[in-house]
Amino acid sequence: MTTAYVALGGNLGDPRRRVPAAMDALAALPGTRELARSRLYLTPPWGVLEQPPFVNAAMALDTSLPPHALLDALLAIERDAGRVRAERNGPRTLDLDLLHMDGVVLRDERLVLPHPRIAERAFVLLPLNDIAPALELPGMGRVDALLARVDASGCEALP
Repeated sequence: MTTAYVALGGNLGDPRRRVPAAMDALAALPGTRELARSRLYLTPPWGVLEQPPFVNAAMALDTSLPPHALLDALLAIERDAGRVRAERNGPRTLDLDLLHMDGVVLRDERLVLPHPRIAERAFVLLPLNDIAPALELPGMGRVDALLARVDASGCEALP
């Protein structure tokens, strides 16, 4: 079993319901159990700014799935939620990103672990800090230290 960290987000439809539903789907994957869920955060758009705000979260999972099988499972959950990949950083019903798997450093045409842009994104670091502030990301540093270096203004925890 390996601990995996997944970022979740969306801004189309009803992301306040869809993100928790995706968390349930992740916890139900074969050979997988939930370790932790973050709070939900309302965050401003990133990249393409002319779109609704996002609801973001993070999860820690204990899984026997290898990295590419877990990625395929994440993509299937996105498709089931109506995800259409029309525009990079554009609006979406659901986005699931495999951020990190303990003991795995990987770089190929389908997957890079740890995710190369974690350190730039408050919408990833805030929820990840809820569940794993002391997590050491290879080549980047600890989650709590990375969060201290980004601008998290405009991000708010949802009740």
